[in-house]
Amino acid sequence: MTPLRQKMINDMKLRRFAISTQKLYVYAVEDLAKYYNRSPALISEEEAHCYLLYLQEGRKLEWASCNCMAAGLNFFYKTTLKEKNINFKIPRRKHTRKLPTIFSRSELIKLFDATDSLRNRMILTTAYSAGLRVSEVVSLKPAHIESSRKLIRVEQGKGNKDRYTLLSDKLLKDLKVYWKRYHPKEYLFYPTGNPHKPLTKNMAWKIFNKAKQKAGLKRGKGIHSLRHAFATHLLEDGVDLYSIKTFLGHSSISTTMIYLRLTQNGIKKIKSPFDRYESATVEVPDGKDN
Repeated sequence: MTPLRQKMINDMKLRRFAISTQKLYVYAVEDLAKYYNRSPALISEEEAHCYLLYLQEGRKLEWASCNCMAAGLNFFYKTTLKEKNINFKIPRRKHTRKLPTIFSRSELIKLFDATDSLRNRMILTTAYSAGLRVSEVVSLKPAHIESSRKLIRVEQGKGNKDRYTLLSDKLLKDLKVYWKRYHPKEYLFYPTGNPHKPLTKNMAWKIFNKAKQKAGLKRGKGIHSLRHAFATHLLEDGVDLYSIKTFLGHSSISTTMIYLRLTQNGIKKIKSPFDRYESATVEVPDGKDN
């Protein structure tokens, strides 16, 4: 490892960046150096901008990916190299946010029943019942299950924040069965034969996708869909928005408010104006459609 790379890593550690962020930022600088085949300290601001343009037009990377690479370069030049006047900024994308699709409760039962082991079932049911991100599920430790308080402790979630979320009675009962069979030590969920390492996010994604395919479900984009279902179903059960915000670990209530657009409660109470027509039968003309 070069001294420059080590300095960048130390700079990120001092600021308590998540490991995933550290890896992404290091990759951005490393890829820039490979593109020009020389040390990033010798690459000019104009050259770095050309590299970002290449990512967008040459590699056809999505806006979010280009933006993350630009953030890594900004940190390297501004913090590690102390080039304060440099600024790599990707123009804002057009706001095209789509609403997530939500599993119904019956679909969730099919999903959980389609898992091929108790461990895999527990991973999915824990993610749903507590509204956890995939990174939070795979990081869970046995000590985080506070059964006497009916709470799950989430340590260093998004934004390096700790929080508590719900521990359902049913999940606790199932976890006791899981405990007797798997005897988790350092991590609650671990790869087969290696109880001292956490399950990776990629493994959890594969578990979800395999169960979804086996259950024949169409909706739900990734394991994060379980977190969306958790929030939406709580709203439908009458739980207030601020409590859901706390369980999810959102910084702003505006982020949680998206689930107001997903709940069926208000929609069910509204009748289409067509329902006011009282004709009992539909008369179909004999003629052909034009």
